[in-house]
Formats: sequence, C-alpha cells, structure tokens
Amino acid sequence: MVRAFNRLVGERIGALNSDFLGRRRPMGESRTLWEIAEEGVEVRALRLRLGLDSGYMTRMLRSLERQGMIKVESARDDGRVRVVRLTRRGNAERAEVDKRSDAVAAGLLGPLSQQQRTRLVTAMEEVERLLRASLVTMAVEKPTSPDARWCMQQYFRELNARFKRGFDPALSISADAHELVPPAGALLIARLRGRPVGCGAVKFHRGAPAELKRMWVAPDARGLGLGRRLLVELERLARRNGVSAVRLETNRALKEAIALYRSAGYREVKAFNDEPYAHHWFQKRLVTSSPGTRPSRGIRRGR
Repeated sequence: MVRAFNRLVGERIGALNSDFLGRRRPMGESRTLWEIAEEGVEVRALRLRLGLDSGYMTRMLRSLERQGMIKVESARDDGRVRVVRLTRRGNAERAEVDKRSDAVAAGLLGPLSQQQRTRLVTAMEEVERLLRASLVTMAVEKPTSPDARWCMQQYFRELNARFKRGFDPALSISADAHELVPPAGALLIARLRGRPVGCGAVKFHRGAPAELKRMWVAPDARGLGLGRRLLVELERLARRNGVSAVRLETNRALKEAIALYRSAGYREVKAFNDEPYAHHWFQKRLVTSSPGTRPSRGIRRGR
C-alpha cells in the first residue's frame, strides 16, 4: 500500500518527468530553489532538510549555479560555512515554480466535488503529519554537544515561563552532564531533518529505580507523538541496564506530560524526593530484558 501510494503521488504531481512543471529541470532542482528561499540557507542545513548526501547535493548546486539560479559563497561571519543564495534570476524562477505548483494543486482538486476536496485535504494533512513523524530520528548523545545544550536551554526557558513562580535549575534536583553519560545515565536527542526537536534523559542508581529527567519536545514538533517515543526509548535504555522500575516527578502546570505518563502506565505514588517544583510523583514497573538483548533499532549512538 505504501509503495502504491508513493507511485500514485509521484505520477500525479509529475515527479517522473525530467522537465518538472515544464521548467526543463528535474524535480530535485526545483525543490531546492524553493527551499533556499529569499534569505538564503547554509549548504549543510539545506542538505539535511532535503535528506541528500553531500555528493548529490554538490552536483545539484553546481548545476543550478551554471544556470545562473544560485550563488554559493562563504558565510560573512565564518569562512568555513558555505551559504547558498538565490540570484535575481533564481528568485524569478522560484516565483514561477510556485505559480505552477499552485496550478498542479488546483488540478488535483478541480475534478472533485466539494465533499471530496475536503476529504482529500483533511487526509493530506494527516499524512503530512505522520510522514513528518517518520522523519524523526533519536540518538544517545553527549550532554555537552551544542544540540544537547540548546535543548536544555529551551527546556529551562519553557519551564520558567509555565511554572507559576518561574524555574531556577540551580534549585532543582540535578541532571548535570556528568550524570547523563554511561554508566551514570544517558541523554537522548530527537531530530527532525537534522534539527534538534526534543530530548529526554535517564539517571541510573544502583539497586533503585532509574530517574527520567529533562523530557522536552519543541513546540513546532508537538502532535507527532515524540513525547511518547522518547518515553519508550528511555524505558528501553533502562531495561537494557537491568533496571526494574523507572520514576519521575513533574509540575502540575505540565498537564500534557501528566496525561502522557498516566496513559503510558505510570502510577502516581507518594513523594520520593524533595524536588521543590514537583506536585506529582510517578513510577512504572518494567519487564527487564534478558542478558544479551540487542539494542532497539529505533535508537542509535550519536555524536
């Protein structure tokens, strides 16, 4: 079914034609022009966004340069970073591609009744959301990496905004970098098209339940099921380390998180620590993995 769907969509939007949208270039080049936009973009970010390997990306950019559509140059503040920008001709071409893409969309909807159009657009929105979710990758990473530090900063900033009296990490129970590396613990980073969009951590304690910490998902990535995926992967990490139970505490302002924990089988228990920002404490028993269990395919070692 998935392959049949892909074939039908490719056929319907003209992706099989070498002159996509009648512009005498393949779809990949037209899509690249659209992704660059007016302000330009770093080549590395563009490659990650499009999911292309560096060799293919380089060949496509050279082709667009020969056509006079783009200019690739060093960033003003860092000569090691390459930035691609549209030329005047490239901006005009991007506008034409946009116009023709609108015509293709109108052609998709035109033959349908109003009821069918509504159903198709609603289905497209759901498919787009699920496909975005399928693009998310998760990896165990160093808590000192730039992406890890960025996630922590965003997490602290959101707690400070949502908690009634703000949030000061110095007053909270710690989950410092040295506590989130083996064998003390681990940190997961979730990425969408190479961009960090979430994190979660686990701290291990000999002979005691593991602690889940720093659960956060970026606002623009919510609704993709990432919170539950992070929770599942953290539980898998705990099981692989022989942990029989995990626990966590949370603030009453985080209603979405509380609902997630309860739906995932966490049971509310008496306070097991003196976390000043907590109003709810949860625990869940785990079925421990047998020795030699292979790591989950959904998780990998990061940078």
